[in-house]
Amino acid sequence: MSAKAVDQCGVVVLGGGAGVGLETAAQFAEQGARVVVLGRNHERGRRATAAIRSRTGAEALFVKVDATDPTDAVRAEQECRNHLGTIDVLVSATGPSRPPRLLHTVPIENLRLRIEEIILPPLHMMHAVLPEMRNQGSGSIVNVASDAAKVATPGETTIGAAMAAIVMFSKAAALEVKREGVRINLLTPSLIANTPGAALIDAEPFSAKMFQKAARIAHLGIAEPADLAAMAVFLSSPAAARITGQAISVNGGISVA
Repeated sequence: MSAKAVDQCGVVVLGGGAGVGLETAAQFAEQGARVVVLGRNHERGRRATAAIRSRTGAEALFVKVDATDPTDAVRAEQECRNHLGTIDVLVSATGPSRPPRLLHTVPIENLRLRIEEIILPPLHMMHAVLPEMRNQGSGSIVNVASDAAKVATPGETTIGAAMAAIVMFSKAAALEVKREGVRINLLTPSLIANTPGAALIDAEPFSAKMFQKAARIAHLGIAEPADLAAMAVFLSSPAAARITGQAISVNGGISVA
């Protein structure tokens, strides 16, 4: 089965309460898709759906989920499917809750949490949606990772390791499900302006200095949420029907990795 037109799609956006996720949900809604926003904070979700309604006139639904919990991820997938009819697109745009830090400054008891909070949400949600996508013979998954998965960076030891895991499990899964018409791709940005992640980075002197240096070589401009969202919409559209297993850097020229 070929990829559906965007205006025929049921779209689920994990991390859709702010930043890249919210912009992605809004761009899909603008093109006529049926949209569900997933997140852990009910108030942020309420504000996100109100913002989508104000911008697009479309009614988006918010479903609360802790996607680090596999049982809750499966429950949320079913709730989304009941509302949408089909889940044709999943975009996972979650990220770290802490800014980059040198490894020796991170308490050893926090390492597992820092890694799992990045890896598990997109992995659990992808696992939850894949059975029905395979049954229906089509689907698009876009996982937002980071260029830290491709380029070793001081301060991003755990972040880079976790992001590399997202890239690899997405690429491997893309090979596993391509015969059923399901496509899985990744976006790997560096800096993204005007997001909660950017605010997190700016609040820490070490990470702020590191990313200010990177910003100076983003000669095409620092990426905005709209840049990532537009690529997510494209990758989920019929125009990208032959693209799968790709990790696309949207970073203004910071690197060519």
